[in-house]
Amino acid sequence: MKRSRLIRIAAVAAFAVLAAAGCSSTGGAQANQPAGGVGAGKANTPPLKIAFITHAAAGDTFWDVVRKGAQAAAAKDNVTLLYSSDASAPNQATLVQNAIDQKVDGIAVTLATPNAMQAVVGKAVSAKIPVVGLNAGISDWKKFGMMEYFGQDESIAGEAFGTKLAGLSAKHVLCVIHAQGQVQLEDRCAGLKKTFTGTTENLYVNGADLPSVQSTITAKLQQDKSIDYVVTLGAQFATTAVTAAKNAGSSAKIATFDLNKDLIAAIKAGSIQFCVDQQPYLQGYLAVDALWLYKVNGNVTGGGQAVLTGPTFVDKSNVDQVSQFAAGGTR
Repeated sequence: MKRSRLIRIAAVAAFAVLAAAGCSSTGGAQANQPAGGVGAGKANTPPLKIAFITHAAAGDTFWDVVRKGAQAAAAKDNVTLLYSSDASAPNQATLVQNAIDQKVDGIAVTLATPNAMQAVVGKAVSAKIPVVGLNAGISDWKKFGMMEYFGQDESIAGEAFGTKLAGLSAKHVLCVIHAQGQVQLEDRCAGLKKTFTGTTENLYVNGADLPSVQSTITAKLQQDKSIDYVVTLGAQFATTAVTAAKNAGSSAKIATFDLNKDLIAAIKAGSIQFCVDQQPYLQGYLAVDALWLYKVNGNVTGGGQAVLTGPTFVDKSNVDQVSQFAAGGTR
């Protein structure tokens, strides 16, 4: 299973290399392309309008990176990107309906709360608008009639996380869920519990209120001194957990899913042990680029399977390799 997923990712990378070769300004495939083909580094295909709609909350650094990827692909592909987001599932569904009403050329959307999104995604598919998924909804995109999916299999990522913690001799893990009911977050903690050999306990917090997150984790660590690892599901919550552990007088170590540039310094300093990087820039880029490829050349990637962008671990052994990209806001 893992080998097949790696092959799918390699195939996407190989396609990108071949596409770049075909875009040479002299000779090769470019010389035989009709007007409206791909120019040197930027499409001169007819302009497209693509809606990019996520469940992101305002000011989330992870989603800033996703958006940068989407914007880079849109700039290359002669696409007008209509980016919008709302953490409320009904409001996100309304944003998708608005995109349908605008008769966009394609829609990229997250499915953090699949039940709330199924009907409106079905409307887009019925309207013959190509729809791709990213980041959340890996178990649902195909049955919703969506064309492709780009992201991390959160269950597999959680299982890898649990295995790593077991190898570090952790005994009691607190998995902090910052948005109850979001399928990708629940899957992470469930996957961790599946492979971790010690005790796993979930703690639900209000991710929209970081002081509340900090106080809730602090109280839990004060109550239970046996907790030796706190696992958060977003980079901003990891740094909050570091402060909470100090306030609680706890020796618990901190590890997290997702990466941002602030986390790089914390991993180097040792206050955060490691993180899982699902490459959000790649998710945004591939989602937009896939819709462009489909519209201009009928391409569909993945062969009916999700194109995986993670998980990869970042720790002291490889953080320097990643830091230059994180500093630029693309990792």
